[in-house]
Amino acid sequence: MKTMISVAMLSATDFGTPAMAQQAAPTAPATATAPATPTARGGRMQADRTRVEAQQMADAMFTRFDSNHDGLLTREEAQQALAAAAAERGQEAEAGSGRAQRMLDRMLGGAVSVSLAQFENQALTRFDRQDLNHDGVVTSAERHQGWANRGQ
Repeated sequence: MKTMISVAMLSATDFGTPAMAQQAAPTAPATATAPATPTARGGRMQADRTRVEAQQMADAMFTRFDSNHDGLLTREEAQQALAAAAAERGQEAEAGSGRAQRMLDRMLGGAVSVSLAQFENQALTRFDRQDLNHDGVVTSAERHQGWANRGQ
């Protein structure tokens, strides 16, 4: 999970700011929690996130991982991107096991490759599962509640 968060944070750093500046007005009701307010401990990855922001992060991650830009993310491309992200953090790649492998399995499942639409769909399915009150915003509290519920 930390590898996924780290990779998402790296891709959001590269692409997130310009994309968020161009974001359309949120479709959530006016009473919804204000989006993208980082908490003191978790920073950007613990910030409240809208569905649009989740899609933008998935798009940015897919673009970064799809090294040959053919519109398909292969297992090999994803493994290379995860290894590069680990190297950027000064860590050894966790090839074949650990968090990186679990992230890779979530991204591709049993498939050899996934398209951008499939990758987005997976990200938005995770978002919808975490959005416990279905207001279009996943708060830090909802994210932590979802993590706690996984063990039950």
